[in-house]
Amino acid sequence: MGLRGPGAKPVSPRKTAKVLPLFGTSLESTRQPSIHDQPLEGDTRAERLICWIERLTVTSGALADEPMRLDEWQKDIIRALYDTDADGLRYVRTGVISMGRKNGKTGLASALALAHLCGPEAVKRGQVLSAAADRGQASIVFDEMTAFALEQPHLAARLVVRAFNKTVEDAVTGSVYKALSADARKAHGLSPTFAIADEVAQWKGRDLFDALKTGGGAHRESLLLGISTRSPDTNNPLEELLRYGASVADGTFPDRTFKSFVWSAPMDADPWAEETWRMANPALGTFRSLEDVRSQAMQAMRVPSQEAAFRAYTLNQPVAADVRFLRPDDWDACAGEADAVGPCFCGLDLAAGAGDLTAFSFYWPETGKLTVKAFLPSELVQAKQAEDHAPYAEWASAGLIELIPGRAIDRAWLAVWIAQAIDGLDVVAIGSDRWCLSDFLAVCDREGITLPMVPVGMGFKDQSPAITAFETVVLQGTLKHAGNPLLRWAVSNAALDMDPAGNRKLSKQRARGRIDPLVASVVAVGLAAREPAEEELFFDVIAL
Repeated sequence: MGLRGPGAKPVSPRKTAKVLPLFGTSLESTRQPSIHDQPLEGDTRAERLICWIERLTVTSGALADEPMRLDEWQKDIIRALYDTDADGLRYVRTGVISMGRKNGKTGLASALALAHLCGPEAVKRGQVLSAAADRGQASIVFDEMTAFALEQPHLAARLVVRAFNKTVEDAVTGSVYKALSADARKAHGLSPTFAIADEVAQWKGRDLFDALKTGGGAHRESLLLGISTRSPDTNNPLEELLRYGASVADGTFPDRTFKSFVWSAPMDADPWAEETWRMANPALGTFRSLEDVRSQAMQAMRVPSQEAAFRAYTLNQPVAADVRFLRPDDWDACAGEADAVGPCFCGLDLAAGAGDLTAFSFYWPETGKLTVKAFLPSELVQAKQAEDHAPYAEWASAGLIELIPGRAIDRAWLAVWIAQAIDGLDVVAIGSDRWCLSDFLAVCDREGITLPMVPVGMGFKDQSPAITAFETVVLQGTLKHAGNPLLRWAVSNAALDMDPAGNRKLSKQRARGRIDPLVASVVAVGLAAREPAEEELFFDVIAL
């Protein structure tokens, strides 16, 4: 390859060895002929690309140093992505590939990136990009792509690799490859002819994805390819793309410019059955080791803390890979409706910041009905939506979020709202963090509002019983949350801290995002589980 480093300069084509023909052309050289000098076989653009990729050499793993051989499912992906119209132009502009890890999706994407940089898909002065959540992840495609090129003298002679900033330049076409971390600002001004969005499920928001997609609009045949395992967050960019892909596939939204390829085990499938493994691992038995998956499954069966990671990474299910609060399938099983009957317990989670999310919950233990309202300042919705990567405006339109006028949470306004909301209900108590409660009660006193507030501790001693009570009603299926997407989002964000005695509390520091609606709900259910006597409630209020 060419020089590497800040002073590297493109290698002049006159000084390079003979290069891989671009659509059948070639340059003269004294280099010994190789298989790459032969014309690409195939009647279609996709078949010629498949032929080119299979002339590459595998550089790592059990098949290292052998010619790359694509499985039929990989060829089907290429055939779908590179299908053309009567003028030979590709239909597809956006593609998504999701499957379990170690099935070769990065290797396939890297081979395609190389083909767009200096192979049969290269164009003059093209831009080839790979983007990921961090620089380390983004460099994976860079490393794989350059490893492919190093094994091919005809490619190595024409490429200039700058490892310090993860770029590669083709001296023949003038095309450039860059590796980016998930910072949308870096993508503005770029105009990719081919872009890989690696592990999209790990991205915070979809700004970078949208920047890459719109940036390719200047090219007649730009292609954006997302590759990733799935995400437990239904609002994640990947899950949004997969839902759209399903709509395209079933004909709801006909779109020839979009293709999705998904291998994911259903949530209700037996995770320990081999047929389930195959649903998420198309390469199982070829270059995905069956013995390795079998070993992982055995460990996950015996060590519960490993089950989530096995489901997320091997079965490609939309679950959190680390140990979180509740399993998504247990939570979703409680999505039924219930009537607001009997005594009601409420929880209030006041925002620490003047403009942050605040939440209020209602829980009727006789029927299990749980409802939650969140609150945001009306003038900060868009800013908070971008900051928290959550569809607050959509939830506000659906009535799940109340917008408080102004730029801050007006506690007087909130007190009036609560008083009106509980009017006519048999509200036994409203629990709230004791550290924030005194100020709120002072506001209520000024406004002449009396609420049955109860101080609740947020340490291990007080939270652990409430968390256990909340888990119990979820696992028993007696909780009915009506599929509230705001609350499901909060549950998917939640993480627990544990003290040496095994007591647990919700951790806002380790949470993936806001958990305020969940905190308010846990407080309400915890209060109901305590079943305090009226004398005790009266004493708590007086003690304030």
